[in-house]
Amino acid sequence: MHGRLKVKTTAEQQEAKRKEREKKLQIYNAATKKAFQKRDNKEFDEEALEITGQMLSANSDFTTIWNYRKEVFLDYKKKKTPDELVKIFKSELVFLESCLRYNPKSYGVWHHRCFVMDNMPNPDWKNELKLCNKFLEYDERNFHCWDYRRFVVMRSKVPAEEEIAFTTEKISSNFSNFSSWHYRSKLLPVVHPDPEKKERVREDILHKEYELVQNAFFTDPNDQSAWFYHRWLLGRAEAPQSIRSVLICRSINRIVVCFTKPLDIVQQPLSVSINGNLIKTSWYSASNRDVYSLVWIFQIPDTVLNDDTDAVILISLNNDQISKHCILKKGDTECVIKDNSTPETVFSSDLSAETSAVLQNEFESCQQLQELEPENKWCLLTVVLLMRALDPVKHQEQTLEYIETLKKVDSYRINYYNDLRSKFIIENAIIESLSHDDKIMDLSNKRLSCLYHNDHMVLMTKINLSANQLSSLRHCYMFQCVEILNCDDNNINDLSDVSGLPCLQQLSMQNNCITTIEQLSYLSTCKELTVLNLHGNPVCDIADFKEKIMNMLSNLKTLNGKIQL
Repeated sequence: MHGRLKVKTTAEQQEAKRKEREKKLQIYNAATKKAFQKRDNKEFDEEALEITGQMLSANSDFTTIWNYRKEVFLDYKKKKTPDELVKIFKSELVFLESCLRYNPKSYGVWHHRCFVMDNMPNPDWKNELKLCNKFLEYDERNFHCWDYRRFVVMRSKVPAEEEIAFTTEKISSNFSNFSSWHYRSKLLPVVHPDPEKKERVREDILHKEYELVQNAFFTDPNDQSAWFYHRWLLGRAEAPQSIRSVLICRSINRIVVCFTKPLDIVQQPLSVSINGNLIKTSWYSASNRDVYSLVWIFQIPDTVLNDDTDAVILISLNNDQISKHCILKKGDTECVIKDNSTPETVFSSDLSAETSAVLQNEFESCQQLQELEPENKWCLLTVVLLMRALDPVKHQEQTLEYIETLKKVDSYRINYYNDLRSKFIIENAIIESLSHDDKIMDLSNKRLSCLYHNDHMVLMTKINLSANQLSSLRHCYMFQCVEILNCDDNNINDLSDVSGLPCLQQLSMQNNCITTIEQLSYLSTCKELTVLNLHGNPVCDIADFKEKIMNMLSNLKTLNGKIQL
């Protein structure tokens, strides 16, 4: 009224926005339809670049349109002169930079920029490094830009030493720059490789890195970036593939081979020769279902092994690249061959005196920091890992105390710490058994929440897992020599992994959570089973329970009347 501007109501504003969105959507849909038609018709022209450019400016994550744009440029490479191509590709780089300003974390834009740089004549790689620097100033954690930087460095052959200096600069300005720490972990093994340990860093350089990361701890103890990097520094080199142990059993004509890394024998052939004769038969994994497995089993034909003569057995992997030579003496029922690793180095590295001193200093420094920051979970966990690296057996009691503190400080991850505790206890038990060359593993009453390193228990004949907190017997099919297995007083409700244990004679499952007859069907493949104790399980309440079990396990020696309820 009287020259005043009419103020739109909220409803009117919403309606206007709706109409504007509908109009944009109609334009976008029409452009999409036209772009698809042109692509179907193989029209690779300037109009295609214009249409797709408008679409990608609005939505840079439209992968199909980026692919169409690539096809246009590949067609141009066949038809345009080098000078024309340079001009077209430079224009494309400018367009991509505008897209990155709008969406700096678009997969499509960064991938397309890689395509452009790989296809344009005489690309300016120095300019691309400047671009990376600029975008990393905007957001130092933009992992898309970090990936692109690695691409640029690889293509332009920037020395790794220069990139290490770049990460040092980034870390010095901000210890919280996790991407820089990660990039550094990839560069150091290239520039300063350990001659004896694959993908690890030379010892003297490693010591300097400990000093660098310790400065980060004390600067910002609550930031996780440096703590994760320290965990990488503590890590061991990946163990090469080898045969950890071999069991040859004459009574059941079986060879059991345990490897240090999971193996697919289809891709990596495994062969057996006895007294110079290659034996043709198939291997199967311990679970009889895994393609990759640590434990593989070979069933020897009945007529091959003779009690009256020695059997010279050669097991070869990858055409003799890895092999074990065994002699089964006449009259012997079995032969066991193990690798040369010592108990102390099964789960930790063999440290030099200098590295031990450095880690001891790290340990003491982290303990001092922990006194200042008593509820810092990263510091507590690092102290635990340092104790494991220095001497896991000596520090076992203190390690368990720290884990209990972690459970209080970081209550959201109680299950993780329970599993970590179980892992450490089992590792120490394995170290002790290896020290005494023992075939008995007693893990009873340890509050274990899960099982670890079952492949190290392949040769154990008696395993006690009673009075723990186990809900399953995960991967216990690796217990290929176990005769007596005690799992009383747990929370186990799954027996699937017990299936097929060839030597199992006694299985005690008192006071667990087995509720169905079907779970017990897995025991039907344990041919030597003579004693089965299920007292205290809900399944015992099923009507006609004993009769059903006897029918189900009719092929077992439990029919001799030794099943216990």
